[in-house]
Amino acid sequence: MWVADEWKDYECIDTANGEKLERWGNIILCRPDPQVIWDEKADPSRWSEVNAHYHRSSSGGGKWEFRKDLPEQWTVNYRDLTFNIKPMGFKHTGLFPEQAVNWDYMAQKIKERKGAKVLNLFAYTGGATVACAKAGASVTHVDASKGMVQWAKENARSSGLADAPIRYLVDDCMKFVEREIRRGNKYDAILMDPPSYGRGPGGEVWKIEDSICHFVRRCALLLSDEPLFFIINSYTTGLAPTVLSNLMKMCLPEGKIESREIGLNITSSSMVLPCGATGRWEK
Repeated sequence: MWVADEWKDYECIDTANGEKLERWGNIILCRPDPQVIWDEKADPSRWSEVNAHYHRSSSGGGKWEFRKDLPEQWTVNYRDLTFNIKPMGFKHTGLFPEQAVNWDYMAQKIKERKGAKVLNLFAYTGGATVACAKAGASVTHVDASKGMVQWAKENARSSGLADAPIRYLVDDCMKFVEREIRRGNKYDAILMDPPSYGRGPGGEVWKIEDSICHFVRRCALLLSDEPLFFIINSYTTGLAPTVLSNLMKMCLPEGKIESREIGLNITSSSMVLPCGATGRWEK
């Protein structure tokens, strides 16, 4: 497992009863987590400190309960990166802290080739975009949600990257890739964080089990002659790291492939919370 253990502004404090207690800067949040199937709190005293608690509804969805003063938005830092955090619908905060293991990996690879062209697909609020741009890459950021793309721009500004070579596109990722193939454009690195299910700006339907294999094959056509990496992130239940390795072996050129779970240390115990999987390919 790759564990994101270099954070100072984020901490997974404790876990129990389907929930995780987290510190985002100086704000304490309690959110649901389906991986937490145990019922014993390692440090019960910390749970009274919570600023906001997201309660999941048995009928689907849920809502936030704000218990203490909570700013509408605040920032957290990871190394030289700054991200804007705010509670959203369906428990999210706009950032997946476990992805720091990939930010570090990508930054190291990009520093070997300043000016590398990076394509970030299903790019969300731009954690990876900011990390790559900060390391010296030129980034194309594609997401179907206008709101998420705007949030990514805010994160770039907060990280001192307002004038960085980042191209933001509100677009359906599959359609964008097909257009780039026709244009003959190439990228030194490609990363993607495909959802289990989603819709593009024009109502295009994405189902990962139906679409991912063909999509990765098409993306492979966009790799430059000397690519740095190709990364697939997955939060889809049942898509194990080995599945990602198999997918990349089938769909990408011959190269070095490594796939693992990604996770976070739980500071009140000796356990690690699994948070999805990442597959990495290098030529």
